[in-house]
Amino acid sequence: MPSPRRLKIAVSGLGRMGARHANHFLHRTPRAELVAAFSPDPKEIAWAKEHLEPWGVTLYKNYEEMLKHEGLEAVSIATVTTVHAEETIKAIEAGLHVLCEKPLSTKLEICEQVLSTARSNPEVKVMCGFSRRFDASYRQAYTLTSRGQIGRPTILRSQTCDRYDPSGFFVQYAQFSGGIFVDCNIHDIDLALWFFSSAEGNLPRVKSVSAVGVTALEPGLKEHGDVDNGVGIVEFHSGQIAYLYSSRMHPTGQHDETVIIGTKGALSVNNHPASNLLEIAESNGLRKEIPQTYYGRFEAAFVEEARQFTEACLEGKDVPVDMDSSVEAVRIGCALQESLRSGKKIWFDEQGNRIEESKALRARL
Repeated sequence: MPSPRRLKIAVSGLGRMGARHANHFLHRTPRAELVAAFSPDPKEIAWAKEHLEPWGVTLYKNYEEMLKHEGLEAVSIATVTTVHAEETIKAIEAGLHVLCEKPLSTKLEICEQVLSTARSNPEVKVMCGFSRRFDASYRQAYTLTSRGQIGRPTILRSQTCDRYDPSGFFVQYAQFSGGIFVDCNIHDIDLALWFFSSAEGNLPRVKSVSAVGVTALEPGLKEHGDVDNGVGIVEFHSGQIAYLYSSRMHPTGQHDETVIIGTKGALSVNNHPASNLLEIAESNGLRKEIPQTYYGRFEAAFVEEARQFTEACLEGKDVPVDMDSSVEAVRIGCALQESLRSGKKIWFDEQGNRIEESKALRARL
């Protein structure tokens, strides 16, 4: 029997996350074939020569040249956030399917350009990689919610807490991350849009956002309008609320938790984080170890993301994360970051347009 067809895919960017994507498509996605990889960084190319080239992967130092690789069908983009949109648009225009790391951009207007390009090329599959949608626990929670297990989901309380890095990385990263709500809480915002969508798949419409934050350990973040702890409230016209917390200073490791509260019950994901089922008994009590990094918590989800994206491309299915939702997540994240910096609550009408506070208050009367 002939071998089943495999998706010929390339990876753009071979930093920490790009290297993981490359390994996932190369070794852990049976229906994909990693044929090419791009990086402008000599250190990343050196890594690829050792870990990718021996497997027949062609390496490129020019992105446009990689897009011309013979037989290429798809690109996984894991470069720095500032070039996500540019590389995505170029790949779409070249007729290639795209899996892009979150967020599409730190600027809403650029995300909308990506969305417009994708809509103009409907034969191309374009997906933003929101990894938590592919985690087994979150998928089970979504299935139960869809079945009405907890009634109508009304409140979502979600957090992204990174282990503290004393090296100053988060301050350097803040120069181009878009801020803690666009970088960290974008995952939690995406979850709110996912769980609060209607049975017909219609996204909830944001009504207002407000945010506060503190720089408890890294005062240098203030230079970039950012904080190491942020709290945001997102109100939707559908009568649902998302409470979001993010932190860059969690002392024990990675703790990403979500609670979905409905009219008939509630669901909790990762309320008591643990790396495994091991309990350690010591003189000062019992303890469990928890994942130290985001990837440590969601490694299996990233692999499942690669598998489902590959399947969608090969079989002509819809991708699991739609572009409208990914752009809306950036709209909300950017508004939260603006609220954090300005100290003002930001209001929207039911069409998603910004409105003045006076108009919003009159509409409530």
